[in-house]
Amino acid sequence: MPRRSQAPRTPEPEAAMSDGVRVLDLDLDLGDAAGLGEPVRIRVTLTLPPAEALPDAPIVCFAQPGAGYGRGYFGFDMPAASGGGQAGWHAARGWIFCALDPLGVGESSLPDMARTMFEPVVAASHAAVRQVLGHLAAGGLAEGFPSIRAPVVLGLGQSMGGALTVVQQAHHDSFDAIAVLGFSAVQTRSSVPPGARPADVPELARGAAPRGPDPLAQEARRAAAANARLLALRASAGRYPSAAPTPPGWLYHYEDVPLQVVARDLDFSGPPPPWRSPTMPGLVHFVTAAGAIAPEAASIVVPVLAAFGERDSLEDPRLEAKAYRHAVDFSLFICPRMGHMHNFASTREVLWSRIHHWGLHVADLKGRLPQVWPAQLFSDSY
Repeated sequence: MPRRSQAPRTPEPEAAMSDGVRVLDLDLDLGDAAGLGEPVRIRVTLTLPPAEALPDAPIVCFAQPGAGYGRGYFGFDMPAASGGGQAGWHAARGWIFCALDPLGVGESSLPDMARTMFEPVVAASHAAVRQVLGHLAAGGLAEGFPSIRAPVVLGLGQSMGGALTVVQQAHHDSFDAIAVLGFSAVQTRSSVPPGARPADVPELARGAAPRGPDPLAQEARRAAAANARLLALRASAGRYPSAAPTPPGWLYHYEDVPLQVVARDLDFSGPPPPWRSPTMPGLVHFVTAAGAIAPEAASIVVPVLAAFGERDSLEDPRLEAKAYRHAVDFSLFICPRMGHMHNFASTREVLWSRIHHWGLHVADLKGRLPQVWPAQLFSDSY
């Protein structure tokens, strides 16, 4: 059995949720899987469906969060909701959902930031995927939960997590298909309201040393300033005044997201909320460069779902198909009334439903076109 942390934060190990869904926090000791010359550990949250809800072809989804966020992004509930967020939503419909803190994030190991570049981070995540699949195959993770062998394995990543998912698939063939949410394989950049000037963010080639002002510090200062403006608007009966300037967090949150939630998400002045991480891997310096993961995206052959909010971190979502030119199946979805932080949007369940039906399509496609997938993905022993 995997070792559990002595002091897990939310959710509690084996916490029961509605509809028989259970949540289990695990620490995975991976040795030197990252190739950094030191042992590393990855923290994951498994959200398990009721055993009777498992489909004939079980689906296991591995989810990685964006920069500044942790695995809690996939499991938090908006006000008046109690379903365990995206993870609970999919699990209630039969999926096994595994959210993880990548190396350098949240409750996983935190090596020196200069060492947490793409290759070691995705190597550790791949090792975590294999270990979780092994535990599922062995059975006994939770009372009454069956052994899961040879499932359909999906990789899902939001923002920076989307970049990690693409690179991990290209280097390790971890997944049967990948969903890339809010990250452009052409170029990730902040969209702005019509007429506004985009922020000047440095573009660094992968492997180059950052020069000039620290972009992470710049982003933190921008977020702090935006939050200060937002807090000044809170006297407006819980909404943005009609005469207000561009709302703070315009890219990240649509106007119908509760103001108190937006304020908490943009507040960098105190302890982070459950969905955020105070740390990021060093690779975050490089993800906004044009074509930052272009070679990896072009090498993907499994199905790809590229999904974005109506406002998101790219210029034109319709250009993404060309980046994944060898994928056997490419799908694009643009969700209305949604900013870059998808799981806060009032339309989040529209996106989750699109992902869920895409996953069912992948399961069907895998049965019909087995030659697309590497043989090891069909192995019943991990």
